[in-house]
Amino acid sequence: MFNINILKKVAITTRKSIKLIVLMFLSAIILIGLVVLFYNPTYKVILNGEVIGYTSNKSDLQERINEYTNENEEKNIAFIQIDAMPTYELCLLKKDVSTNDDEIYAKVTENGTPYYKYYAITEEKKEKFYVATFKDAEKVIEKLEDKNSANQDDLGIVEKYGKDLKKFTSIEKCVSELYEKKIVVSKTVYSTPSASNYTTGSSSARINLGINFINPVSGIITSRYGSNDSVRDHTHAGIDIGAPYGTPIKAAASGTVTYSGNANDGYGYYVIISHGNGISTVYAHCSQLLVSKGEKVKQGDVVAKVGSTGNSTGNHLHFEVRKNGVTYNPQNYVY
Repeated sequence: MFNINILKKVAITTRKSIKLIVLMFLSAIILIGLVVLFYNPTYKVILNGEVIGYTSNKSDLQERINEYTNENEEKNIAFIQIDAMPTYELCLLKKDVSTNDDEIYAKVTENGTPYYKYYAITEEKKEKFYVATFKDAEKVIEKLEDKNSANQDDLGIVEKYGKDLKKFTSIEKCVSELYEKKIVVSKTVYSTPSASNYTTGSSSARINLGINFINPVSGIITSRYGSNDSVRDHTHAGIDIGAPYGTPIKAAASGTVTYSGNANDGYGYYVIISHGNGISTVYAHCSQLLVSKGEKVKQGDVVAKVGSTGNSTGNHLHFEVRKNGVTYNPQNYVY
């Protein structure tokens, strides 16, 4: 009799539990249905800590913003610097509330600063005239060579970046103004401009380094080569790639670590890797260094982690490409 009563109680409890589970399941389905009926999954867009709107496709919106910042050769724009990039948070948006991609795009880009790219023709390293393209600058040099100008060995081409676009001079006028009649025949013949012809400190010219680099970290470029931002008192010698704290940083190519530490020079904790033939890469503002001086690394090896040490306003990797101490635009080789 005792066992029968226990079994009855167990059966009653089981039935109640099953009913409760079924009710909870049905309630969950109804709740999900109501959410789907009245809400849309979307992304909240945040700029400088402020919600500026909503988008249903963050990839398309971010791609549109990235295209705005990219080079526009027709207008001589090298890139457009945006003070801050938006961030995105997944959320539920009432169906009667519309997304506003166009307004978000306008808000993000309204304070964009264009940096122009053009070319200076120099004589004894002094800038004389400005032209729109490297091809135009080459034509000036070639015409002066053909005319056997006396100053042809003192001429050079410098790729320039600036917030203001210089007034361009026609090829014919450049040749006319620069030409000097040759009195003493020089045995030195002008050759195709080398790195030293472009600039004495850093260069955006693309030269063949003989190395295939890989991207050291995935992220969005937040500061370009050659820019002059308020956070620094010099022209930017590399590119900044925004990435979360602790993101692994990979060696862009195989080589030997020539420096790993903190020299208190604004770079914070950083690594320099030599790839031979005077070519090296720099990885700065790291939170952690994983290699030591003299260590051999292979392309893709993790050498450090992203941080914000030194002269930095947020987590990112400062990446440089150098040849014989001269910096070159990393975007000619990566990203």
